[in-house]
Amino acid sequence: MERPFLQSALRELQVFLRSPRFWATFGAVVLIFWVTGPYGTSQRLAAVPRLGFWLVLHAVAWGIAIVTIVVVNTLFAHRIPSLFGRMALGTLLAGVPVGLATEAISLLTFGGTITPSVLAESIATGLLLSALFCGLTFMTMSSKQAAALSPAPAHEVRTEVPLLRRLKPENRGAILHLTVADHYTEVTTSRGRELILLRFSDALEELGPTPGLSVHRSHFVADAHVEKLQRGDGRLTILLKDGREIPVSRSRAEAVRARWGRG
Repeated sequence: MERPFLQSALRELQVFLRSPRFWATFGAVVLIFWVTGPYGTSQRLAAVPRLGFWLVLHAVAWGIAIVTIVVVNTLFAHRIPSLFGRMALGTLLAGVPVGLATEAISLLTFGGTITPSVLAESIATGLLLSALFCGLTFMTMSSKQAAALSPAPAHEVRTEVPLLRRLKPENRGAILHLTVADHYTEVTTSRGRELILLRFSDALEELGPTPGLSVHRSHFVADAHVEKLQRGDGRLTILLKDGREIPVSRSRAEAVRARWGRG
């Protein structure tokens, strides 16, 4: 079952808003515009009002651009394979509203008259600002952000898994391994690893149809994460694909061998 559109879009929006790189890039761009004072703002505005002008203008412009890009990314995730391609399409669609919004801010600040040439120039400026946002965001995007904004492969998450709702958007992928960590459960997915405040037994109940076995009172292992079975010192263990070695309890040994081969 596919996630509802609104839920998916809100999760992707959180990916941007929780990214320190995103805010650092935004702050750097505002700082550059404030210091250089383009479009005559250095002559028409004092330092503090100029900072306020560019801060508001970029906040509005980037806000419109990011919402548009998230909507486009959600709608076309399975139609346009390239993340940059989806972001570029969102940039083009955001150009007009960004241009109109920034022109409105300029008129409120400096006054003036709206003419067809002014509107055309505003839209061109909007496209430029949107392209700036798209390019800088894509270049500074972390691998986790890129993964969270890309559709999960069909074989990874075919059905809604309740446990995934507890994870950060960038960590939501196929469940690979669960283990106890004090009062927390550590969840390993195909996109990352995260501690959640949840009892291990409750986490097991929220796995949905994830194929795998509870191999120990403190470990669940998914089929997709098993490298091989090993035996040493009379103990059966599982070597995971990330290199970790997981103990198998004696009561679960036969079930483990039956599912994943002799060890």
